[in-house]
Amino acid sequence: MCLGIPGEIIEISEERPDLAKVSVCGVKRAINIGLLADDPPEPGEWILIHVGFALSKIDEEEAAAALEFLESIGKAYEDEMAALLESRID
Repeated sequence: MCLGIPGEIIEISEERPDLAKVSVCGVKRAINIGLLADDPPEPGEWILIHVGFALSKIDEEEAAAALEFLESIGKAYEDEMAALLESRID
């Protein structure tokens, strides 16, 4: 099962505007936001992430609801978090 994980944009890379530092459940990662070039996210906004790529922007309420749901399904959520931790975008 493939899931999207909500994350909050912390900062956008000045050298690589297609990369952003994102906090996902307290884990900070570099995420590729290039797919959102038409409506780029800004610090403080939430995005839906799958394997290191931002798929869409979401609001904070959607992010909270998604996190609550993901935590309730257990193993699939743990697998997605493991994939996020293993993904590296430099």
